[in-house]
Amino acid sequence: METGQIRLNKVTGEWVIYAPSRRKRPQDFQQNSQDSIAFKQSQNHCPFCSDNENKSEQVLLEIKNNQQDHWQTKVVANKFPALNFHENSKRSLEGIYMTMSGYGHHEVVIESPDHQKTIATLSISEIIVIIETYQKRYLKLMEDKEIMMVIIFRNHGKGAGASLRHPHSQIIASSIVPSHRRLQEAEAQRYFDHWARCVYCDILNFEINEKSRVIVENKLFVSFVPFAAEFPCEIWIMPKQHQADFGSITSEEITAFATILKDSLSRLYNKLNNPDYNYVINTAARYKAEEPQLHWYCQIRPRLTTPAGFELGSGISINPSIPEVDAAFLRD
Repeated sequence: METGQIRLNKVTGEWVIYAPSRRKRPQDFQQNSQDSIAFKQSQNHCPFCSDNENKSEQVLLEIKNNQQDHWQTKVVANKFPALNFHENSKRSLEGIYMTMSGYGHHEVVIESPDHQKTIATLSISEIIVIIETYQKRYLKLMEDKEIMMVIIFRNHGKGAGASLRHPHSQIIASSIVPSHRRLQEAEAQRYFDHWARCVYCDILNFEINEKSRVIVENKLFVSFVPFAAEFPCEIWIMPKQHQADFGSITSEEITAFATILKDSLSRLYNKLNNPDYNYVINTAARYKAEEPQLHWYCQIRPRLTTPAGFELGSGISINPSIPEVDAAFLRD
């Protein structure tokens, strides 16, 4: 089996992960009109459904349902991992280039036994269990001292990169922190050095007071379309209490987060006919968890447009929609 590798792009300063276990043949990238049909009708062969479970598969975490007679959420190792904990995190040079083995962890969170459900159609109590599962695995993965960053994300729909219909999320823990995350940290640090305030807290307070981009809020969280949204109907869900580390959330915050996450995704589901989307929980990298300038949040990006040549060449997003209009649409 070929081992994974991570290489540093000397031009951008960004790392690139090479995962041979996920490789496709060139012809496999061709679009197939039957793909979407197979995606929707894959229950008979779905590896996440109870009838098709691999009994030899290592279960990393399992939380039972209220009746204690079946699992409610389950975490397993990704069968085709982008990173692998059997590798190592040592760096080396190949001529002028820097490289390292593809060390890390790649897990799948199976969110429900029900193949047809999605977070928008799950109950709040079921979503609470999903968030609890995220937190448990986040804390466990951060026990590995080689891990610098844990990314919790969800790909919903074929257009967002999901290969299976069954409701699931993924967690990748890596020994590197990407340059775009370092840039965000540096911008937050500069803001704090100048104003002695967290930029995210300032954004949050302004949005709550200004209201035009707020979609919904509860006691502990706010859901809003960001002022400089890069995608139509992009949503940020942010805790009102300043905290940099997702792993430090309380049980009360888990319930409030689950409630507002369902509300936000239900609005996309109902108003945009269940669009493809990605969400990611942006949380502090290792050694940054207590920093006063950082603030964790959940970022939801519906896949309603396709970036084209200008975006690729300039790095600048073109959003055909206006954030205040999007927020009113989702709010009303």
